[in-house]
Amino acid sequence: MSRRGPKAFAPLASALSDGDEPEDSDMSRFRDRLLAADAGDDLLALWRRKLTAWDFEQSPTWSITVPRTAERRAEVYDKLAFSTDLRKALDATAPVHQEAGPVTISRDFQPWYTRDQAANRSFYWTSYEKLLRRKGWGDAAVSSLEEAAHAVVERLADPTRDDPYGARGLVVGYVQSGKTANFTGVTAKALDAGYRLVIVLGGTLNLLRGQTQRRLDMELIGQENILGAADPTDPDALIGIDYQDDEDWPAKFVSFGARPSQLGAFDIERLTSRDRDYVSLERGISALEFEKPNRTLPLHDPSNLHAARARVMVVKKNKSVLENLVKDLKKIGPILGEIPALIIDDESDQASVNTTDPKKWEAGEVVRTAINGQISKLLGLLPRAQYIGYTATPFANVFIDPGDEADLFPRDFLISLPRPADYMGVQDFHDLDTAEGDEGEAERKHVRGIYDSTGDRLREALDAFVLTGALKLYRDRNGVPSGPFRHHTMLVHESVRMAEHAQLAERIEGMWNNAAYTGPEGHARLEALFDKDFRTHADDSLPTPATYADLKPFVSGARRLINQGGSPVMVVNGESERDYAQPDLDFDRTPNVWKILVGGTKLSRGFTVEGLTISYYRRTTRQADTLMQMGRWFGFRPGYRDLVRLYIGREEQLGKGRAAQTVDLYEAFEAICRDEELFRAELARYAPLVDGHPQVTPAQIPPLVAQHLPWVKPSARNKMFNAELVEVRSPGTWVEPTAYPDAQDELAHNTECWEPVLAALGQDPVRLSVGSGPAYEARVGTISHETLTDVLCDLRWSIPSQFSPHLEFLLEAGRQPAAIDDWLVITPLQTSAKRLEARVLGHEPFTPARRTRRRGPLFGALSEPKHRAAALRIAGALETVGNTSVEQLVRPRRGALLLYPVIESEPVLASDGTVSPGDVVMAFSFVAPQSSVGTGRPLVRFRTIDSGRQDAIVIERDDTET
Repeated sequence: MSRRGPKAFAPLASALSDGDEPEDSDMSRFRDRLLAADAGDDLLALWRRKLTAWDFEQSPTWSITVPRTAERRAEVYDKLAFSTDLRKALDATAPVHQEAGPVTISRDFQPWYTRDQAANRSFYWTSYEKLLRRKGWGDAAVSSLEEAAHAVVERLADPTRDDPYGARGLVVGYVQSGKTANFTGVTAKALDAGYRLVIVLGGTLNLLRGQTQRRLDMELIGQENILGAADPTDPDALIGIDYQDDEDWPAKFVSFGARPSQLGAFDIERLTSRDRDYVSLERGISALEFEKPNRTLPLHDPSNLHAARARVMVVKKNKSVLENLVKDLKKIGPILGEIPALIIDDESDQASVNTTDPKKWEAGEVVRTAINGQISKLLGLLPRAQYIGYTATPFANVFIDPGDEADLFPRDFLISLPRPADYMGVQDFHDLDTAEGDEGEAERKHVRGIYDSTGDRLREALDAFVLTGALKLYRDRNGVPSGPFRHHTMLVHESVRMAEHAQLAERIEGMWNNAAYTGPEGHARLEALFDKDFRTHADDSLPTPATYADLKPFVSGARRLINQGGSPVMVVNGESERDYAQPDLDFDRTPNVWKILVGGTKLSRGFTVEGLTISYYRRTTRQADTLMQMGRWFGFRPGYRDLVRLYIGREEQLGKGRAAQTVDLYEAFEAICRDEELFRAELARYAPLVDGHPQVTPAQIPPLVAQHLPWVKPSARNKMFNAELVEVRSPGTWVEPTAYPDAQDELAHNTECWEPVLAALGQDPVRLSVGSGPAYEARVGTISHETLTDVLCDLRWSIPSQFSPHLEFLLEAGRQPAAIDDWLVITPLQTSAKRLEARVLGHEPFTPARRTRRRGPLFGALSEPKHRAAALRIAGALETVGNTSVEQLVRPRRGALLLYPVIESEPVLASDGTVSPGDVVMAFSFVAPQSSVGTGRPLVRFRTIDSGRQDAIVIERDDTET
């Protein structure tokens, strides 16, 4: 099984056999061995691991097939020359994982980090991989992580290159989705490849920095490097060594069996510890001096580099800490230019980005914020330093001015990590595909309003916290594999003001003391909530009691754990580091944290709230990245995801006085979730190379950022861009404009534009369905491509730039021969008992859909999911066969358009049932046929607004506080 890919296995099987039997006999024994193996067989496990690795490998030299597809697996089997029965047996035990992989937007780069090189120098990666498997990671999870880490490292500069180059990149994950695992893997691979100084910027608090330090120590640096020369069997020698009070030490910390330098690898020296951030080095600059076996050659020469110890530090994003580091580095002198360094910036959109206003810069001199200035100095001192930012909210990073060479714009690459398996995120709390106003399955299961008919539901949230704690204890008793549940937490977040936190904590304490959890009143309340909510939405695969009587014995245990220490509440806030030094908040050192956490900003970013099950959230903000980072309820919830509940404000006031707005926080979260999902989808569309070159570079990403809610800005800084999006080519892709005008005269104009399309619709409805999906009735008709583009060119928009790139694509397709013949127009008929029947421009019958705008000119979802499949099938974007009515409408070069007459309020109909053209929004969605794709052209095209500033994206930034 070569590192260069699969090869015919029979010769290898024969070479490994004990005798001189012919190859077919060796293969027969091998086949029989595999076919007879049970699920836990070591040989089968080895093949599962190898097949999965080949399935996931991105752009290998041995294949041109797409990773994670049946075609890739078939190619592997062909190269191995496996028989049909072997293929079936292996497919049964190692099915192809078809989940999406990492998406990479990158400039052209010089390949250097080959698969062979990664395999030849893999000491720390191999150790990390083994640890992940011991923790229960499956083959797919490990292979996915390795591919993502490899994609990052191969885009860094070769650490042995003669001329220094510092790459700048950004890795985008999901909130609380395991980004640390990725940068640990990247660090392991980068160290193996030759990077010898690693600086991890680990948050703005010791609380966060210590979390990151412990994770790296446990999973990468390992026992032997932590102990150094200390004898692990001598108690006196261990005095002062980290983790002697940690219940996971040493059992869960990586061990290599000996010092890595004794095993042919290299040691790692830590310059920070769990409890100590970077300070001016007690041993002076010697700790940062690198030994060189050959002093006539630079450190980055392979003969020196691979023998040198690595230095790793995890430092807080704090001005004085970074100043100390910069001062120490300056003392080293010229060798700084020889050190391949890696700077990893966790939560890189916090504190790192320069937020000073360029309008205030004088004589071209850039004015920097404190942290941004120190990071820039680090990069200036280390010409071979590679900078990688990690974030779940990338907008602040992609809006950095790329013309500022000393800043942190990800000029070289942006990698979007896939949503991990078993991750609880956007789709679990927001039904993004439901029609406007409908409550979907995710919302019914997990989301609750702050208020109901009885008033504030905070007491109900406390009851839910007790109930879910009892359910965890019940599941512990009944043998859930993911148990025992060590931590159980509730988050209450209403304000950033510390005085209000104290008042809220006092209020919760009062509620707790009066909750009567030991009496009949409290049990009656818990039983009602259990029957109404948690038993109804329980996961059938997990142990759940049939009645509250079966759960009742565990309620007292949950109550005792929550009340340990005398109070169920812990306030997490402060103005200094001392305020956060709460032992009970250390999820690593404290055996069981069962608490209600009340706090503000410091609980909203970076810090992992372990065991979070109930969230009560009502804080507002106008910044999408800030709002998204507050979503602590996203994450991994093994064994209790069905118990997670989010109590969130549906109607909250934002601002005061004339600027006050009433906003829906759940709606706001959904809007930014849509923005983020669309952003990721756009990156995925434009990631494939065209003629070996990128369609989009990182500098062209900002115009792709969407904004579904006008009052929630993507980032704290409002900017204009020198790159204007001109054309978006979208064959086979659903396109749904939402920025319709709201003035009656413009709406009337748009309605009248659609008259030739309305005239083409048949009078008799047809019934459309695809596969096993729902059927619906609609009026349909066919129009030419020219007719459609004539209509679209004359429409008016509240935000013209939202649709103009798509219109440019349709116009360009009309200029290409045999691109699009015609369009099938579908106007669904509503079936609700409350439906309105109306005539539009003298045509009938229509049943306008009811939709509302999301504050400002933008609608949310306009089309209904059940209507889309037929349109996708007719345009050739869906392979599933439809009913006879659908299949009769399919043509090779035909597009499909869904047309929805939409009303926003109850209209006044004329005597003949006609709706006024100014009272209806003619909303539409379309899918262009695959024939419109063309060849050799990128899917997206930009133009420069200011031709005198070709390389600059940011032109101007206003002073608006957002």
